[in-house]
Amino acid sequence: MNQAVTLRDRLHEGLVIPAHPLALDRRRRLDARRQRALTRYYLAAGAGGLAVGVHTTQFEIHDPASGLLRPVLELAAEEAGRSEHRPVLVAGAVGPTVQAVAEAGLAREFGYDAVLLSMGALRDADEDALIDHSRAVAEVLPLFGFYLQPAVGGRLLSFAFWRRLAEIESLVAIKIAPFNRYQTLDVVRAVATSGRDIALYTGNDDNIVVDLLTTFPFAELRIAGGLLGHWAVWTRRAVELLEEVKAARDPIPAHLLTRAAEITESNAAIFDPQHGFAGCIPGIHEVLHRQGLLEGTWTLDADEQLSPGQREAIDRIYRDYPHLTDDEFVQERLDSWLT
Repeated sequence: MNQAVTLRDRLHEGLVIPAHPLALDRRRRLDARRQRALTRYYLAAGAGGLAVGVHTTQFEIHDPASGLLRPVLELAAEEAGRSEHRPVLVAGAVGPTVQAVAEAGLAREFGYDAVLLSMGALRDADEDALIDHSRAVAEVLPLFGFYLQPAVGGRLLSFAFWRRLAEIESLVAIKIAPFNRYQTLDVVRAVATSGRDIALYTGNDDNIVVDLLTTFPFAELRIAGGLLGHWAVWTRRAVELLEEVKAARDPIPAHLLTRAAEITESNAAIFDPQHGFAGCIPGIHEVLHRQGLLEGTWTLDADEQLSPGQREAIDRIYRDYPHLTDDEFVQERLDSWLT
């Protein structure tokens, strides 16, 4: 990264940061060729960052027995290093403090810029302990705060927690992903009242466009970009969308509000809220499989599959909203990404 342009500068520009999936072969082993192809796709699509080792990458890779965290982080870093416009690299870290600090150190070894910290393993810890945990990780790499919805392993956190987190010197951004408007506003207000230079990123896959269009009533704060599992598919369209949102001025163009509803409906098909998000990762894989980027929809957990009716729901999105897809963009370049 150009030293004259800081990490904070890049994040405040507003970036598309896809949450990077895990490419597996039919024996559920890492498919390095297709893992690289996915990274090449995101970079060619214009993504400004990559988030690796996060929920979409499957938290199971953090189990030392899997042996996957190191190679997955390394593959993405290698491809990013070859890119003409190096993306911001965000690594997911999980587990108790000792594990999270070690994972942040591994990410630093591969040149990652920040760490997205999941606190799912500290469900029973009080907020004082969570702040101490966050500070320890932030000493290793700049911190990307993370409000993860409880349905996929997160926990409810108070306004006071986010206000205290904002005081951590190396906190550079927060991914807001509670899928809840009240809790989203807690984070925005906490950052506004802190006076700190912290970029806000939506992770609310159910409300992407409205999050990006909103000027919040706290010091006129805006959400700069997104770090999203939904943007792991049809990424070229996500880049175009963010540029269109940035260019939009009051009054908000009505077609963007229509697009907001279309994208939320497509997310319902892919993320499977009807079944408690059980088919979320297989849904992402289904789209990437249809495009030829993945060989199949396999995950590390053999029981994790598309939910009943989910494939048909994705069929309907393809039929009703073809303008949301970027299949033609992928097909024109797929062979070169797979070489």
